[in-house]
Amino acid sequence: MPQPEPPVAELSRLVREAQARERIPSVSAAAIGNGELVWQEAIGVANVEGGQEATTDTQYRVGSITKTFTAAAIMQLRDAGELDLDDRLEQHITDAHHGSPTLRRLLAHMSGLQREVPGYVWETLEFPDREGLISGLADAEQVLPAGGRWHYSNLAFALLGEVVARRSGLEYEQYVRERLLCPLGLERTTFEQLQPSATAYLVEPYSDRVRQEQDLSKGAFAAAGSLWSTTADLVRWAVFLVDGADGVLTKEAVEEMRRFQAMADLEAWKLGWGLGLMLMREEDRIFVGHGGAMPGFLSGLAISPKERAGAVVLVNSGAGVKIDELLRKLAVKAAEACPPEPERWKPAAEVPAALEPLLGRWWTEGEEVVVNYRAGKLEARPASGAPNLPPSVFEPAGDDRFRGVSGPEEGELLEVVRAPDGSVEKLYWATYPLKRTPGPSGE
Repeated sequence: MPQPEPPVAELSRLVREAQARERIPSVSAAAIGNGELVWQEAIGVANVEGGQEATTDTQYRVGSITKTFTAAAIMQLRDAGELDLDDRLEQHITDAHHGSPTLRRLLAHMSGLQREVPGYVWETLEFPDREGLISGLADAEQVLPAGGRWHYSNLAFALLGEVVARRSGLEYEQYVRERLLCPLGLERTTFEQLQPSATAYLVEPYSDRVRQEQDLSKGAFAAAGSLWSTTADLVRWAVFLVDGADGVLTKEAVEEMRRFQAMADLEAWKLGWGLGLMLMREEDRIFVGHGGAMPGFLSGLAISPKERAGAVVLVNSGAGVKIDELLRKLAVKAAEACPPEPERWKPAAEVPAALEPLLGRWWTEGEEVVVNYRAGKLEARPASGAPNLPPSVFEPAGDDRFRGVSGPEEGELLEVVRAPDGSVEKLYWATYPLKRTPGPSGE
């Protein structure tokens, strides 16, 4: 079936309005629909002094979007058995002060560590090397109790980059190139600036004059925000964060990255955090991704896992510029224009004989539960549940035992109790009895 046409004129208008309103030298933007790049456009000047126009292949520094690559690297090492997400930092960096926060809390900005490396690096623009990062931890503050509340920390991700290096035996940048960028074909995503690329600018607040920002190398802070990329590459990366990729990271692992860990926005509950990923709510939609900021650059990536639709925005201006609204509008327009293709239903050849007696209606404490066999899996859902509520899906876990692998009560057991003649008498789900007829508790 052909892809729905994105609203090109409207997407283009949103970009041009934002470029004019926010006085941005150049904007490169793209839309994702059904897991594919469906539109991209670049406007403005990538280099003012040379009169270089921006193109869709222009590289921009993407800042903290780099953190999503660091998180994926940690997940790869977890899946390879090199670490566990609930390991303490000191188990992998034995000489680290403040080594008690877990890797999970570092990924979700729940470590309580101060935001930046000790010192005034955003004034000096001098960042420590690997040795300086670890030795400087003695001067870092634990500004909040670990796990107490969300607190953004570049320092936490610099330390995660060091964990990647120590557990893999590779420099962090080399690991990301070899294990993520190359396998995924992200040829325009690099730690070194490649032409054509945008120049970083500060737009003066009271005139239309621009001034170049100083280029900088972040040393051991590379894992927190040093990548350069293009909209097309980041579209591919966004789809990877939904689908995973064979030989890189499984779909189950990227789904784990997207699971809620912490709430950043305690007022409106519109911004949460997974494992290295922002979770952004726009009405009934959840987008995942990340924003980024470096001197003279801003970036944003957002994709709806449910619809595999979203947007990417890259600009070469920093202080005082807002691109969040543009990113959200583009992502929502893409999701609305490109609804996911319904998965075609296919008849099943048969139902396993052992599962046949489990299907149908059951009752627990006056609530009706329906057990089905769908797409080769046993599943259960409340009869009164909303249509969009995902079912509980089970995998076999021994004789007459099934373990929930997704949906409500994930991880809990569904147990089958049989009468002496072998017929199914009742079920236990998370220890609650399910019977064929309604009745009071304890009966």
